[in-house]
Amino acid sequence: MKQVTIYTDGACSGNPGPGGWGAILRYGPHEKEISGGEAHTTNNRMELTGVISALKLLKEPCEVELYSDSKYVIDALEKGWARGWQKRGWVKSDKKPALNPDLWEELLKLCDIHTVHTHWVKGHADNPYNNRCDELAVAEWQKRKG
Repeated sequence: MKQVTIYTDGACSGNPGPGGWGAILRYGPHEKEISGGEAHTTNNRMELTGVISALKLLKEPCEVELYSDSKYVIDALEKGWARGWQKRGWVKSDKKPALNPDLWEELLKLCDIHTVHTHWVKGHADNPYNNRCDELAVAEWQKRKG
């Protein structure tokens, strides 16, 4: 299995508001930056979209080291919360509806294809790849602000 490293970040101006996401994929000496955004969204939707967009670029099952500063994404994957929400019909353990079920459904399908190892990184700190993803995400929401 190919080993790929992915860094992602999402950003939003207002929550909801214009949002953006950025991702960097690294495979051996190769590096690819991608980004995108939406005019009206939330920070968590952008965090999820960054991860999904990066994983969708992989053409075959890969072993992925995923780095994100989103506790929402990392904890839901690492601690099995997202699978639990899915099993309960997108209802959380506190009986409240899980947010973003459309994106979680897509992400969990991708996690079935790839072997994803999650790593939380502190945002706006000393990780140059996370900082670059943040720059990409911010540039995308700035393109969309009214």
